[in-house]
Amino acid sequence: MNAIISASRLASDLGEGTPPVLLDVRWQLSVARAAGEPPFDGRAEYEAGHIPGAVFVDLDRELASAAGPRGRHPLPDVAEFGAAMRRAGVSSGTPVVVYDGGQGWAAARAWWLLRWTGHPNVRVLDGGLPAWEGALDTSVPAPAEGDFEPQPGAVGLLDADGAAALARSGVLLDARAGERYRGEVEPIDRVGGHIPGAVSAPTNENVAADGRFLPAEELTARFKELGASGGADVGVYCGSGVSGAHEVLALAVAGIPAALYVGSWSEWSSDPERPVAVGPDPQ
Repeated sequence: MNAIISASRLASDLGEGTPPVLLDVRWQLSVARAAGEPPFDGRAEYEAGHIPGAVFVDLDRELASAAGPRGRHPLPDVAEFGAAMRRAGVSSGTPVVVYDGGQGWAAARAWWLLRWTGHPNVRVLDGGLPAWEGALDTSVPAPAEGDFEPQPGAVGLLDADGAAALARSGVLLDARAGERYRGEVEPIDRVGGHIPGAVSAPTNENVAADGRFLPAEELTARFKELGASGGADVGVYCGSGVSGAHEVLALAVAGIPAALYVGSWSEWSSDPERPVAVGPDPQ
């Protein structure tokens, strides 16, 4: 099954007998907002207009647990995540479509968590809300309780030691911007640089200017150049397991399974005992 869905196909599916459950996961990293600008409020954006029938999901509260030694967006408590998904109307036998404001990172985080906990049919709206050409709604739906029971482990998950090992034995992709990988700037974490052996693969190079993913064959070619081909084990990390999920989604579009290091650089760099590489080369 394709991991993404076009806006036109979504509109068609919503008109069928068993429409997908829609999750709106609008979120933005609050770093580097203009002085005096209020923090981004995804719920307010949702209430101002969303795809009809969509239920808002809060990334910071429902798709992650509190920031700490395991990173800025560590895995949520599995039972609490399952309860949040059931409140949103998610059932194991019903397809789910997730979207955000267009960047794709937050939607990918929800997609990955649902896939990791065993949901068999989850897709991300390609291009997010800006790709939707239909009417928007301001009413807040009250979906019937779903029956989804999370079963973790359906897709690959890495911890810090696993990421370090994969950087030596397979392919570990760093989804952050190149300047953060090289250690030239670090706006958030304790130190800049990358996990030794990781390959720079900014996730924004997987999409076109409109936020839609590049065609699958172009993504396959890109990842092949980065070493992710020929059966090699592949893993991804980013700053805190959000944009990295978007890279895992791009790899899925290209037909390449990949594990996600959820703690990512925010966990790795918090421990001064872990090695840090700088510059353009993996080592």
